[in-house]
Amino acid sequence: MLIVGIAGGTGSGKTTVVNKVIDVFHKDQVIVLPQDAYYKDNSHISLEERQKINFDHPDSVEFQLLIDHLHQLKSGKGIEMPVYSYLTCLRSEETISIKPARVALVEGILILTDAGLRNMLDIKVFVDADADDRLGRVITRDIVERGRSVTQVLGRYHETVKPSHLQFIEPSKRYADVIIPGGGENQVGIEVLITIIRQHLQKEKT
Repeated sequence: MLIVGIAGGTGSGKTTVVNKVIDVFHKDQVIVLPQDAYYKDNSHISLEERQKINFDHPDSVEFQLLIDHLHQLKSGKGIEMPVYSYLTCLRSEETISIKPARVALVEGILILTDAGLRNMLDIKVFVDADADDRLGRVITRDIVERGRSVTQVLGRYHETVKPSHLQFIEPSKRYADVIIPGGGENQVGIEVLITIIRQHLQKEKT
């Protein structure tokens, strides 16, 4: 199983890159494990405290569970992937059953910050995008998907998102094998990634 890590700042276009890769291959060939599914369960603290969690800090992610799940998939076993809600900041009781596939895409802002996870990635990708472009996407997404106001989004951006990006996410770019500037609009960069994955799959056949 080829494990591809796709990192980048919040709103950089990682999901767009993932979707464009998925569209090229047969649905049974590729599985996606989003970092967002592996945020730690915070049921032991109040909703008010949960809403203050810095989701852009590595400590918010249960990396070991993600690593364990990748090991299981690589050994041919299925997993039950967690489901996380940004509205309640809790893990759902439901899970998503994931079967092994030839390619696993691990997508998230912090996936290159953890050494253990990095060691499991066969290809490390960083989706790069202008800070203003990312902020625009974050504002739109958080209002539509997470029920936040513009004021809340901007406050959170300046308090946690931007500082964490500069401290953790941007420095993790040095671990990338492939950098895709311009986010999900860089079709040439995405084609390069698709070619690398396709070549790996062809090697497996021979």
